[in-house]
Amino acid sequence: MANLESLVQRCASFSHIKQLQAYFITTGIFNCRIRSKLLDLCAIAPFGSLSFAISVFHQIPTPFTNDFNAIIRGLMQSPQPSTAFAWYRAMLRGSFRVDALTCSFTLKACARVLAATESLQLHANIIRFGFMADALLGTTLLDLYAKVGNLSYARKVFDEMPQRDIASWNSLVFGLAQGSQASEALDLFKRMGVEGLKPNEVTVIGVLSACSHMGDFKGGQKIHGFIRNQKFDMNLQVCNALIDMYANCGFVDKAYGVFDDMGGRKCIVTWNTMIMAFAMDGDGCKALELFERMDGAGVQPDAVTYLTVLCACNHAGLVEDGVRLFNMMGKHGVEPNVKHYGCMVDLLGRAGRLKEAYDIINSMPMVPDVVLWQSLLGACRIYKDVEMAEIASRNLVEMGSTNCGDFVLLSNIYAAHERWNDVGKVRDAMKNTDVKKVPGFSYIEVDGLRHKFFTDDKSNARWKEIYAKLDEIRFKIKELGYIAETSFVLHDIGEEEKENQLCYHSEKLAVAFGLISTSKGTPIQVIKNLRICGDCHVVIKLVSKIYKRQIVVRDRVRFHKFKDGFCSCRDYW
Repeated sequence: MANLESLVQRCASFSHIKQLQAYFITTGIFNCRIRSKLLDLCAIAPFGSLSFAISVFHQIPTPFTNDFNAIIRGLMQSPQPSTAFAWYRAMLRGSFRVDALTCSFTLKACARVLAATESLQLHANIIRFGFMADALLGTTLLDLYAKVGNLSYARKVFDEMPQRDIASWNSLVFGLAQGSQASEALDLFKRMGVEGLKPNEVTVIGVLSACSHMGDFKGGQKIHGFIRNQKFDMNLQVCNALIDMYANCGFVDKAYGVFDDMGGRKCIVTWNTMIMAFAMDGDGCKALELFERMDGAGVQPDAVTYLTVLCACNHAGLVEDGVRLFNMMGKHGVEPNVKHYGCMVDLLGRAGRLKEAYDIINSMPMVPDVVLWQSLLGACRIYKDVEMAEIASRNLVEMGSTNCGDFVLLSNIYAAHERWNDVGKVRDAMKNTDVKKVPGFSYIEVDGLRHKFFTDDKSNARWKEIYAKLDEIRFKIKELGYIAETSFVLHDIGEEEKENQLCYHSEKLAVAFGLISTSKGTPIQVIKNLRICGDCHVVIKLVSKIYKRQIVVRDRVRFHKFKDGFCSCRDYW
């Protein structure tokens, strides 16, 4: 029997599998153990055939659990992982015995397709079957909940696990870091030390991701110190995560320090992460310089490389460089995808070359997505091009876009031309459409505590002081000639009312809180979930000059570093 199993394991091609199957059938030794091993090999081996494995399975009069497991495992790794759950259900309906492996493979299949409802059903069955004592299965379940965004259940599974290994902790750290509870990921990391569990490289990558998400520079620095002490800085993935963390905290010089210290250990991900760091910082020239250095280092640019360097050109307004790079992608065998075309539309549109941007959309070999038309519409607002804006808006409506910003942009363009009847039509269309409005918010950390603000927010305990500070700011900036950018207000109302609507945007509230909560000269860092508003950009520039503060705002796409009345973006964003 052992020799026969060894024979199955030595299969090196699909023809070998078929020959063995025929041999076992004709000799009558195709028992359940040999059969399941052959099915497993056929279903998951690179040279195997899942469809052949399924056809063999259907010829089995009474399949065993291992036979089902082989097929479910193969489906879990296939392009149609959702089918694995159907096979799992078939086992239950047919009263076949389900074991921990069956549940594990099905959980992993559900994780690949983010099947939230099925995860709850599987969890209930795992409890019913008495498998929760299995630490590996518990970790797989935890990982599934984290990936589908059900962090409360992920935490519940973690807390109820009778035994937890490092993989369990890492799954929850990653889930919290990638979800909406990044600060809890840092708390969990600290708890590991208290409970005497030693974090590994995977742990620190997860917790660095949390610091990156929150822009937590101080926390990231502490993790970097831990990495040095544990000699984890020899790990390539850890170094890449460090570069990303420092870049997302606004310290591109420290990101480059890690990049430079890596010497010849860099991979394509390292180069791409560093180029994107310069892009987010608005330093297009350094991003281009780094891109040119790749060739000398013998590193071939990939699709992500070109995307990052095109983003850098976009943020810095390097139009001709962007066009040149886009046209040379074929030299490295890289086919532009919809994101590359999107960068070009945004680059040309923001430079006022709307006709060229429109021509690029029409010449694309693939169907343009919503983002491309939104980029064109945004450029139309800058240059007040009504005709092109209407074209972009029509396409967005045809594609079923329900983003509030699309309507607001078109409205602003009509308002700029005082076409109030058309503004009214857009507002009516918003009422009659299921418009999705993403609420803007900003947050700031002071003395280790994170404070979150929405527009017109009065939930903070010091809201009266914040609003008083904003009144003071408004008085002082008007003395410097500030005029509110009321074109950003949708409604056909008086100028004073429009100005009041702009005054209490979330980023202004966060900056005002920073001014009253920190000592003079202390830098202020704010993180915003959307792009910074045009009026807020003007106001924060003036605030940096009046109060002699460096103010850093990280919005959805880049950093704005305000100092002495100027912004690092040079008002090109």
